[in-house]
Amino acid sequence: MGQRNRLSRTSLNRMAKHRAVHVKSAGAPLDLVEVDTTPPARGEVRIDVRACGICGTDAHFVAGAFPELTWPLTPGHEIAGTIAEVGDGVEDFHAGDRVAVGWFGGNCNHCEQCRKGLFIHCVNGKVPSWHYPGGYAESVTVPATALARIPSELSDAEAAPMGCAGVTTYNALRHTKALPGDRVAVLGVGGLGHLGLQFSRAMGFETIAINRGTAKRDDALKLGAHHYVDASDGDVAESLNDLGGVAVVLGTAGASKAMAATVGGLQPRGELVTIGVTTEPLPVSPLQLITPGLSVVGHPSGTASEIEDTMNFAVLSGVRAWIEELPLAQAAEGYAALEEGRAHYRTVLTM
Repeated sequence: MGQRNRLSRTSLNRMAKHRAVHVKSAGAPLDLVEVDTTPPARGEVRIDVRACGICGTDAHFVAGAFPELTWPLTPGHEIAGTIAEVGDGVEDFHAGDRVAVGWFGGNCNHCEQCRKGLFIHCVNGKVPSWHYPGGYAESVTVPATALARIPSELSDAEAAPMGCAGVTTYNALRHTKALPGDRVAVLGVGGLGHLGLQFSRAMGFETIAINRGTAKRDDALKLGAHHYVDASDGDVAESLNDLGGVAVVLGTAGASKAMAATVGGLQPRGELVTIGVTTEPLPVSPLQLITPGLSVVGHPSGTASEIEDTMNFAVLSGVRAWIEELPLAQAAEGYAALEEGRAHYRTVLTM
């Protein structure tokens, strides 16, 4: 009888439907539809989504800017929820576990980069919404290699942004050469930058916020900045040098000229770490880099393990994304706010 009941429940799960956001083609509107639930294959789990962040990169997916996208597309790569079903071969995760999935949507464990332990560079790596439906949905099926355990101290809405914005800023800062007490500048006070400021302060860096205008000055100071530089008021590098120069600039704003404008404010052996996405060339000359021995580094997001590190550090330090919660039914409204520049620091859809 127990076996028959178990089979019956599995069959019901396979026939179940859930709500999800569909984008039918590049640039099309976000529609809330009912879709079939995909059961987990070997090495996969199905998650009941509780929260999913709206990220700036979602706009690139909706616009069709990534190659080989499958339409209709469901956006969302800042996912938090509870495992509902476990596929064959998954041993370390179980139904009921709270998990997050970020930009890092799984790796193969077999390619050359995985064999080197460079899972973030897996040649067969997956990204939610690109290689499988994303988290603007009540249910998603994902590779088990993408799963990060959520600490009990974080709510699902708090955990969701840590899968992309959180791990990207935290991981970038902790892999620099900066030591506690060093000066670190965060360029941009937005979805990434507001977390970068908090992590920088929590890591013991003398933290400088750089942003155009003064509208976000008060927020930057509340987020942990010791100093604020208005990028529209004079030479940014000169302002940084007036403070003694900086060991690191974390470039969260997707603006190449703004990033380049900070290079002259780096101390010898300083680092410009770029995480703000843009296709514009970075206008920096070799001469600017050679004499002081500067580095310009591109930093990717982070693996499932590094997302766990990020969430655990957030619990220890009190770092939290400043979020606005919207129900899934208002996904189109939240996305429109992002596109029009009206969005809160981080918008999170809740299911």
